[in-house]
Amino acid sequence: MPRETGRKVIAQNKRARHDFFIEETYEAGLVLTGTEVKSLRAGKANLTDGYAAVEDHETWLYNVYIPEYSQGTWTNHAARRKRKLLLHRKEIGKINATLKERGLTLVPLALYFKDGRAKIEVGIGRGKKDYDKRQTLREKQDNREMSRALSNAVRRKGGR
Repeated sequence: MPRETGRKVIAQNKRARHDFFIEETYEAGLVLTGTEVKSLRAGKANLTDGYAAVEDHETWLYNVYIPEYSQGTWTNHAARRKRKLLLHRKEIGKINATLKERGLTLVPLALYFKDGRAKIEVGIGRGKKDYDKRQTLREKQDNREMSRALSNAVRRKGGR
């Protein structure tokens, strides 16, 4: 059987990009049990309430929901257990130094398989205020309207 290649996204945390300004992102491996991997391969996970923290020079992921595997028996895992993130020591030191700054959080952005291995993209985020969220939505809407107007103008000009 050939090895898996490429990137297969399992879950994305769109809420994190709405609630935080993402300043820097890191790709980390995850320490998982067998039933967690099987549940992820079934495409089930939720990153919405998740966050990460550095404790004793190790990075841990909290509150990420990976449901129990349906065919699992007594070997099944707890759905919201804390999971260890695999990062290089220098990356952990850099993240820890950055997180000591006030108002920064380490949030999970995407959970995916990369070449058959479970990976998570975490980002250092600064919380947005309500007016920042409204401004972001307004910019997104303006860009969408501008691209529509451009495509309509090109379509009209090409039709003559």
